Amino acid sequence: MNEINNEQIKSILFEVSKEFILPKFKNLKSEEVKFKNKRDLVTEVDLAVEEKLNNILCSLLPNSLFVGEEKFSLNSKLFDCYKQNQYCWTVDPIDGTANFVNGKEKFAIMVALTFSDQIIQSWIYKPLTEEICSALLGEGTFINDEKIIITNNRNISEASGSISSKYWNETFDLKMKEIRPKFKQVKSYGCIGFEYLEIATNIRDFAILSNLSPWDHIPGILIVREAGGFDIHFDKTPYAHNIEKKNLVVSGSITLQNEIINLIKE
Repeated sequence: MNEINNEQIKSILFEVSKEFILPKFKNLKSEEVKFKNKRDLVTEVDLAVEEKLNNILCSLLPNSLFVGEEKFSLNSKLFDCYKQNQYCWTVDPIDGTANFVNGKEKFAIMVALTFSDQIIQSWIYKPLTEEICSALLGEGTFINDEKIIITNNRNISEASGSISSKYWNETFDLKMKEIRPKFKQVKSYGCIGFEYLEIATNIRDFAILSNLSPWDHIPGILIVREAGGFDIHFDKTPYAHNIEKKNLVVSGSITLQNEIINLIKE
């Protein structure tokens, strides 16, 4: 297994952020922002960051594949990269693009390295604070150089987290509205990377997700798993980045995970 040096990745993300992201934070021109579909924004910064990381990361690991959010939006066949016995980079150049566009601070760069059906390494980088969270398969999750472990074991009435609401069908939408009041707090950030980080660092407890774009979830899944957390689809199978599914529960404890699944199945 090829292990990529964390300091090298942090340096790359720092330089890319310094070159492309920070100069444009609260300084975007209207012509640099557009809708790529009915729901989602894209900026010239997203495109530039993704292209830069494509070039740099693939040079670090010759013959590796690359799936970026913006490239995927133009060619969904890139999902087949995850079915190859090759290393593949996955990148969300700006997770939380709408926040970035609106001058809100919750946005991040997300990167992961996979091989076939395994998530090998992942990184979530906060440009404004230069904080990086990383995970290595079998070795744990780290913020900068400090190992972190999930210790929360709250039940539903004490739990805080998020429920994605964009992509449910009518039946599931009604179910989510029904179970929402059972939690202590439900709030989405518009940046799933931040939500994964807060589960891994014991700030939040869960996320119930409806749209599983690989760049949104591959990095965070490994970070939560290696910190001691859990993930499961409504059919009680674990997340697999090379299989397309449309729902997921991520949680800090197996007890909470089971409680949520049981609620959904009622």
